[in-house]
Amino acid sequence: MLKILECVPNISEGRDADIVQACCDAVRSVAGVTLMDYSSDENHNRSVLSFLGAPEAVVEAAVRLAKTAAERIDLRTHRGEHPRMGAVDVIPFIPLRGMDTAEAVAYSRMAAERIWAEAGMPVYYYEDSATAPHRKNLADVRRGQFEGLAEKTLLPEWQPDVGQGYHPSAGVVAVGARFPLIAFNVNLSTEDVTIADTIARTVRASGGGLACVKALGIKLHSRNVAQVSMNLTNYTVTPIYRVVELIRAEAKRWGVHIIGTELIGLTPMQALADSAAYYLQLEEYDFDRQVLENYLLEE
Repeated sequence: MLKILECVPNISEGRDADIVQACCDAVRSVAGVTLMDYSSDENHNRSVLSFLGAPEAVVEAAVRLAKTAAERIDLRTHRGEHPRMGAVDVIPFIPLRGMDTAEAVAYSRMAAERIWAEAGMPVYYYEDSATAPHRKNLADVRRGQFEGLAEKTLLPEWQPDVGQGYHPSAGVVAVGARFPLIAFNVNLSTEDVTIADTIARTVRASGGGLACVKALGIKLHSRNVAQVSMNLTNYTVTPIYRVVELIRAEAKRWGVHIIGTELIGLTPMQALADSAAYYLQLEEYDFDRQVLENYLLEE
């Protein structure tokens, strides 16, 4: 079976279209890699790219992207709502077909060694590639952001896994293998970011909320609305519809409501189909048996 690896890097630039396109072109320059999607957010000042292909080609594309980002993005002048510690902030590898997690971890480490050697960015391994329990969670790895790297990288427990110190303008990057993640945001009928932040604390796993949910409240200045910005790290444990319904209930307590939601990048078909089945109240629903595309993909 043909092996297919996906990569979903996040770069710390969402306003300068030329820089974003340069990063996309770096990915497109690799034969055997398909850039499936990219999206930018000027409030977050961040862009998410999604590409896939044969594992070796995907590693090459990730390295070329990291080199371009390190050359073009200066975090000393970067400002945005989303936390960040690197010009290319995180590079996750997701095994899609013909591979297991251990293979994806091996490719993530291959990419990390090259990123340090060719782009000069030190690397922290995270998620399934993590070398210690306290490095598994991306939020813990990123805590302190770029501005805190001078002190953080001197601590014995926070030495980079690959390389040393930090790049003076591009920072450090988190690289790892992981389960498919869904970047999902909910916009509220208020400009009060404290409401979004309070709801985020209720929803996220670290606050005693829903398992496999990371959330923070931010202000979308371009639309003058507050947003609950989330990463759903395992949609089979906590589906999208459960997150939406909890936020809907919490928002009602504050006299506000959901005005819209958004997906950043790509999402597994099952995550959307399960939410559709929930709202349609389908009885005895079976994703594997009743979704037409599953049969087409098998041929």
